[in-house]
Amino acid sequence: MPESRSFKRTAFAASLLCVLGSLSGLARAQQGPDYFLNAGDELEIAVWKEPELTKTVIVRPDGKFSFALVGEVVAAGRSVTAIQAEVATRLQKYIPEPVVTAAITKLEGNRIYVIGQVAKPGSYSMNPRLNVLQALTVSGGMTPFANPDGIIVLRGAAGIKQRVLPFRYGDVSKGRNLEQNAALEAGDVVIVP
Repeated sequence: MPESRSFKRTAFAASLLCVLGSLSGLARAQQGPDYFLNAGDELEIAVWKEPELTKTVIVRPDGKFSFALVGEVVAAGRSVTAIQAEVATRLQKYIPEPVVTAAITKLEGNRIYVIGQVAKPGSYSMNPRLNVLQALTVSGGMTPFANPDGIIVLRGAAGIKQRVLPFRYGDVSKGRNLEQNAALEAGDVVIVP
């Protein structure tokens, strides 16, 4: 009889480990892709055992920031992990085996704009992502005077050719042409006529 209890406990423990392993894999899959920095985002960078190298930096409009002993670092369009690795690599000239940490403290560069016939037009921070329907929701919804099938998303930064993405609310609300409900990118402007 004791052997059977032992076997049951072992089988239960093995089953529990399988379930926990599956859940941790599911959690990793649900995390989504890394966040890529934008101009206006703020980072705190620290070097272990080097308090004078702890600094808060803002990604400038040119997509870079400056850091002591490292110089200019291109940050826009890159992940925090990539920034940490580059700063650590460049610091190796001055500090043996530097341990660098970086954390986003403000997501000011990850903004979209909603204008026109919505209750609360303005600029909205995306944390981390919004689609067109979500942007309409955070801006308070459309006014009674809005043309729901004339909505457009204007995409493209200054100096880059801009694109117009149409959004027909009537189609999406009926479950048709759902690809119109695109994930927004930093700098997108949702125009509700």
